[in-house]
Amino acid sequence: MRTLSTVLVLAGLAATGLAGQPETDVRPVNETIHGQDVTDNYRWLEGDNSDSANMGLVNDEVGGWTDSQNAYTRSILDNLPGRKALEERLRELMEVPGIGSPSVYGNRYFYSKREGAQPQSVRYVRDGIDGDDRVLLDPQQIDPTGLTTVSWTAPNKDGSLMAFGMYASGDENSTLYLMDVETGEWLADVIPGKVNFSQWLPDNSGFFYSALEDLDDAYSSIMKLHKIGTHHREDVVLFRQHDIEFFYGDLNKSDEELEALKTTWGPFGMPSEDGRWMVVGYWTGTAGVDMWVADLDQWFRTGELNIKPMAIGKMGRMGGAHFDGDRLIMQHSFDAPNGTVSSIDLTNPSFENWDTVVAADENLVIAGTSFARGIIAVDYLENAKTRIALFDYAGGSLGDLKLPGIGSGGLSVSDDRTTAFLSFSSYNMPRSIYHVDLATGEQELWARPDVPVDPSQIEVSQVWYDSKDGTPISMFLIHKKGIELNGKNPTILYGYGGFNISMTPYFSSTMFPWYENGGVYAVANLRGGGEYGNAWHEGGMLDQKQNVFDDFIAAGEWLVANGYTNPDQLGIAGGSNGGLLTGAVVVQRPDLFSAVISAVPLLDMVRYQNFLMARYWVPEYGTAEDASQYEFIKKYSPYQNVKPGVKYPATLFTAGENDTRVHPLHARKMAAIMQASSGSDLEAEPILLWVDRDAGHGGGKPLHLRIRDVADQRMFMMWQLGMFDE
Repeated sequence: MRTLSTVLVLAGLAATGLAGQPETDVRPVNETIHGQDVTDNYRWLEGDNSDSANMGLVNDEVGGWTDSQNAYTRSILDNLPGRKALEERLRELMEVPGIGSPSVYGNRYFYSKREGAQPQSVRYVRDGIDGDDRVLLDPQQIDPTGLTTVSWTAPNKDGSLMAFGMYASGDENSTLYLMDVETGEWLADVIPGKVNFSQWLPDNSGFFYSALEDLDDAYSSIMKLHKIGTHHREDVVLFRQHDIEFFYGDLNKSDEELEALKTTWGPFGMPSEDGRWMVVGYWTGTAGVDMWVADLDQWFRTGELNIKPMAIGKMGRMGGAHFDGDRLIMQHSFDAPNGTVSSIDLTNPSFENWDTVVAADENLVIAGTSFARGIIAVDYLENAKTRIALFDYAGGSLGDLKLPGIGSGGLSVSDDRTTAFLSFSSYNMPRSIYHVDLATGEQELWARPDVPVDPSQIEVSQVWYDSKDGTPISMFLIHKKGIELNGKNPTILYGYGGFNISMTPYFSSTMFPWYENGGVYAVANLRGGGEYGNAWHEGGMLDQKQNVFDDFIAAGEWLVANGYTNPDQLGIAGGSNGGLLTGAVVVQRPDLFSAVISAVPLLDMVRYQNFLMARYWVPEYGTAEDASQYEFIKKYSPYQNVKPGVKYPATLFTAGENDTRVHPLHARKMAAIMQASSGSDLEAEPILLWVDRDAGHGGGKPLHLRIRDVADQRMFMMWQLGMFDE
């Protein structure tokens, strides 16, 4: 049945001279994987660098195919009724000023702010909390195209110098620069190579940082010391990811284990502010890290970095940490799946000697820890909502920090004062920043955007439902108050379910047009995330990955069974690992949903590990190179499970041509195979692909591109879920 909106779309197609979806050549590549014959009809869409670690550069043929897909997608999304009005409404909402929590160094307050139509956030400083704002970095002045973003800033202890990183067009390959904060002058020091800042030296003469030795090798991490005024080629190396024997030479690991470690997230260094110690870590996977400590005094004297084991071979991760002389106070989840805080004597650092400061709680998950003067602030997740408890450095309870409501919060603190900044938001509460004193409990609103919506009209609730195996799953529901549960409400179900990342309440002004038109938004806390501790994460990894998809499917079934919506008006959305989620679910239960958004997704899980930095994720997903892991991967890998003739719902795939994380080939190949296979009416339920030539994985997009992207996704859902049909 053709709706009014579909007729208008067809008229738009005719006006642009496009008859329908582009044709895609089938060029079979046959291979045998662990004794099984496999055919890949669209491998040619992987591009020229499909088997290297390089970015997904495309040849002219793939580029031309992408252009035709993009043109087809634009002809549809740009001609949906109400597009212009929605874009104007979104622009009004997205041009509302946004401000970040200040970080305090000395007497200087550093923060970011974006106002009006500015394409990127501007970095400001003020002397004293009541001082005048002064612009430090305005990306638009540096690059009028709006495609350059400031990725991070790192002032020194007294706020006199600031290191900062910038990248362009979403490639996330930050180059480091230095600035004199007093004058705003950029110093001559420039360090390229996807740089991440680590720590200033106590005398401000230099700093530690990590980077990639080779941008074409995502697994070439290196830790260095830079002295200000010297060329980065002179920087001294502390350790390299490729020098795996440095970390594991005495631990009797097999050659296979050592090779696998070379392609995890790899090593990192965390130096103390006084330059005395460095904690050295090496990620063994997405759920584990090994830790050592190094005596930097010895390294400065001799040039030899000797590391002593702290915690080796344990599942768990570290979190917030604070050096207190020869003591390290650190959040971690080793032998404590929900998290704990320990005190570690760095002169005697073995795990069995660690002392508990804040004990683990079986009902609360530690999501973060920060350290003010004499106060440890522990950010707990309680049923995926924030609770902040305060302790002294000996672990004595100082009570809870009062929060403005139920939602998500975080602190920006300095270890030389008890004052801090609390950032807090919820689905019906705009992000607000409070100046707080952790010692006295005093709070004062510091900044809150004046958003042209009425949050009081929005109702938020949390429900629980059973997944396929009986596991209880929590889900947030957001909609206008007084909604009628008649089973006819257009509903977007969102999820992620991976990498220990938690989905907690957040404010999105751009969702309000959806709510105002009667839409429901649901966010499920799936296994694979971090909402309920390490076990929750591990329950959605490797051979347990199907649990994530089952949790999401059960959420959709619950929404239908409880009168919120029906399969014709239920859509799903997710990005990155969440794009894998929606891609897997649409091929497993195409009958349950009518619209699917799969953004910057992983979809060909049989070959994903061959591209860009994807071997980082083998500990999370496994790899088809392993015969036993291939067996469970092939069962859910979306690309391999598309079936001819199945009536698939309308689907929008998006990708970034400059993505250095997830290769755009996933979206290209999946769009092609679904367009060729779907038994649905592709005029009414199209399979669309949008590959952004000016973007990467999503970070750093200027305002006008973010407005376009949000409009694309909202219009697609409104169209397919019947929100504006007549």
